[in-house]
Amino acid sequence: MSDQERKVAIVTGSATGVGAATAILLAEKGCNVIINYTRSEAEAEATAATCREKGVDAITVQADVSEDADCRRMAQAAGDEWGRIDYLVNNAARTKFNPYPQLDGIDKEDFLNIYAVNVVGAYQMIRAVEPHMRKVGGAIVNDSSIGGVTGIASSIPYAASKAALNLMTKSLAHVLAPEIRINTVVPGMIQTRWLQGNMSDDAYEQLISSTAAALPLKEVAHAEDIAETLIFFLMGAGSRLVTGETLITDSGIHLGPFPPYASGKTE
Repeated sequence: MSDQERKVAIVTGSATGVGAATAILLAEKGCNVIINYTRSEAEAEATAATCREKGVDAITVQADVSEDADCRRMAQAAGDEWGRIDYLVNNAARTKFNPYPQLDGIDKEDFLNIYAVNVVGAYQMIRAVEPHMRKVGGAIVNDSSIGGVTGIASSIPYAASKAALNLMTKSLAHVLAPEIRINTVVPGMIQTRWLQGNMSDDAYEQLISSTAAALPLKEVAHAEDIAETLIFFLMGAGSRLVTGETLITDSGIHLGPFPPYASGKTE
């Protein structure tokens, strides 16, 4: 298959974590891929090299999705390099860790900075790829968070931004159809370097083990687990007629505590 015949994917925030796992899996499935990063150049180049080992082409693009010009430049890079865009994964995200009761720990700039990437950035990327995708048909998937459903996340602005992203998916599903499908994946906790980097190793291990114990499926997701779900919406069997959907992939934590009466307990 020539590069002109291969499908093309853009994965934002794909130097590490879920973004990198998604880009690599897309490469395994025969897609040329744009690896996007803001600061992690070495990691982005390593991810691109891994993609090329799968027999496809991959390029890195440094871009901040909160800047519209950067979004348009990234879309143009894919168009110039391969002449098409088939898939977009909006994975780039920003947060600020802050305990919910500490309301003074969050200010206006925190909200604006988080929304600029998590909501506005996703919108700008979708707008940038739309004309390219209309020509070939395609699919978009947004990587959200269980915080956007339960309200519990790293901070209140982050949870609110992901709730906005979930609803924006439904709005855009109307206007992008029929050529473009758009859906959202809602992960729970994920074992990634990003999470681990915000606490000590001991605290991280305790968090993972205690969370797993509380989950109905007793397992905290890895980046590859979420990547598989994201790619299902792009090209998975049975996804062709799915748009505007929000799929929770969290090992069942959104179900809440199992009620005693349902287990047969009477105490």
